[in-house]
This record gives sequence, C-alpha cells and structure tokens, in this order.
Amino acid sequence: MRHFDFSPLYRSTVGFDRLFTMLDSLGQPEAQTYPPYNIERTGENAYRITMAVAGFDESELSVEARENTLTIKGEKGEEKGEETQFLHRGIAKRAFERRFQLADHVEIKAASLKNGLLHVDLVREIPEAAKPRRIEISSVASQPKQIEAQSA
Repeated sequence: MRHFDFSPLYRSTVGFDRLFTMLDSLGQPEAQTYPPYNIERTGENAYRITMAVAGFDESELSVEARENTLTIKGEKGEEKGEETQFLHRGIAKRAFERRFQLADHVEIKAASLKNGLLHVDLVREIPEAAKPRRIEISSVASQPKQIEAQSA
C-alpha cells in the first residue's frame, strides 16, 4: 500500500491538520480488534454504536465525549473471592479503550447496557445558522433612463 506524505500541505493550509491526520491514519491497519462493535444508521440524522462488552458492569465502563472524539473505556475490577483455576479462559478480562471520530454537530443522546451490549445513540443536530438557506433573488424594476440632449 502506498503512503502519501501530507507535510507539504500542512505548510499551505490552516485548520485542516485533523483531516490530514485522519487520512494518514487510514493507510495504517488498525491493530485493535477488541471489543467488536457495529455502527448503524437508525434515521436520517441518527446513529447507534453497539459494542459487545460481555462481562463488564456499568461501573466498569465509561463513555466520554470530548471535542469531536467519543471514547469508550472498560476496566475490569479485581475479582473478589477464592482463586479459581481455569482450564480454558475464552472470555476476555482485559481493559480496552476505543475511540471514534465524530463529525461536526454530532451529539451523544444516550448510552445503555443491555444483555452484554453497550448501545450509544448519536444524533446530528445542525444549528440553524449552519443550515443552508435559500435566498430569493428579486428583480429591481428599473425605469429606462432618459438621456437628455443638450442643444448647442
């Protein structure tokens, strides 16, 4: 796969550094695959991220939005009780942190945990000032100008 160098564009643009960073990261394979998740479109401006977090309690999960980044963290607490000897351990008990880049004007509406699935509902609410608006074009009925001749 080719790698593009965006450094010349950094010098001649202002405010697009986040875009170039995102484009740069597309070329690199994402190493983290745990926990698995889905991103669904549930309406015209509504989305849902569903993440499989089996074995995690609400107190062990955190959902945080900062600027245009949604961060979901999970940290397992210490298990109390006797030592158990596992013959096979297939249920992951590791901590995770997953980040999602959100578009402008995307807000988190709700988060819920049900049957081992964490659902994060998102909605895009574009403010009135940012919505496109139609501007009527009025024609000005102009009177023909009379040119007065001056007699010599």
